[in-house]
Amino acid sequence: MSAFWKDFPELNNELQLVRGLILKHSQSSDAGFEEALTEMVGSGGKMLRPAFLMLSARFGEVEPQKIRTLAAVIEMLHMATLVHDDIVDDSRLRRGIETVQSKYGKDYAVYLGDWLFCQCFMMLSSHDYTRENLQDISKAIMKICMGEIRQFNFRYNAHMSFKNYLKVISGKTAALFAMSFYAGAFEAGCEPKLCKALGRIGHDIGMAFQVVDDLLDYNGDSEKLGKSAQRDLQRGFYTLPLLYALETPQGEAIETKLSSSLSEHDVDDLLALVRSSGGVGRAKKLADRYTSRAMARIEALPEHEAKETLRKLANQLIGRDC
Repeated sequence: MSAFWKDFPELNNELQLVRGLILKHSQSSDAGFEEALTEMVGSGGKMLRPAFLMLSARFGEVEPQKIRTLAAVIEMLHMATLVHDDIVDDSRLRRGIETVQSKYGKDYAVYLGDWLFCQCFMMLSSHDYTRENLQDISKAIMKICMGEIRQFNFRYNAHMSFKNYLKVISGKTAALFAMSFYAGAFEAGCEPKLCKALGRIGHDIGMAFQVVDDLLDYNGDSEKLGKSAQRDLQRGFYTLPLLYALETPQGEAIETKLSSSLSEHDVDDLLALVRSSGGVGRAKKLADRYTSRAMARIEALPEHEAKETLRKLANQLIGRDC
C-alpha cells in the first residue's frame, strides 16, 4: 500500500481489506486477464476515492462489508477509466509501471476496462444498495466520459476558455471525488443536507487535486509522477498554467510555438515561457482557492472524529508541493 497512508493506520487497514475485495473479484479463468488486473491493483495507487467514501460513511451508521464493497466498486471504476485513458493517450507507463495497453495490446486493454465496468455493477447487485446510489454512480460515469470528451474536443485549442477548462476537470476528475464522498454518506444513512455537504467537499478537493496535478507538470519531476508534459503538449492537451500564460505578453510567442510540430527542445522552451509568464503562479492561486473552500466546508461539518481525519487527509493531499 502507498506510503501516503502511514499517518492514517486505521484507514490503511480498511484499504487493505478493500484491496483484498478487488483482488477477490478480479479472479478470472483467463490467466493473462487476472495477471493484468493484479498488476494494476499492486501498482502503487493511493486509493483515495475509496478512502474518502469510507471516511464519509463514518458520519453515519456503517455496515462494514457493504461500505467496503462500495469502496471497492469506486476504485474499480477508477481503474477502468485509467485503462481506457492509457489507450487514448497511448501511454507506455503509469506510476512507473508498464500500462495494460502497452504490455498486452490496445484490444486487450479495451476488453479489460469494459470487464471492470461490468464487474462493478455485478458487485453492486450483490448487496442491497439504494436505487439512488446506483443512479448516482451511473451519473458520475457519464460526467467522467463527458469531461474526457470535452477535453478531446478542445485539443490544440489555444483559446480554450477558463470556463471550459473548469468543465473538463469537473467532469474527468472532480465528479468521481464528489460521488465518493456523497455515496459513502448516503449509504450510511446520513441526512440529505450532510450528504450534499460532503459531496461539495469532494468536488472542491477533486478540483484542487487536478489543478495541482496540472501544476506538477510544470514544476515537478515528470518521471517521478509517471506522466509527461511533453506528451500532453504534443497531443494538444492544454492545461491551466498554459492557458493563463497565453493571456500574458509571452502569449504570442507561446502560441507560435504551439502552432508548429513540437520537438523536445520546443517543449523545454514552452515550459520555461509558461513558468516565466506567471501562468504557474496564477494556477496555484486557483488551486489554493479550491483548497481553502474545501477546508472551510470541512470546518462547517458537525463535530465527529471523522472530521479531524478528513481535515488532515485533505490537507496532506491538496497541500502537495507544487
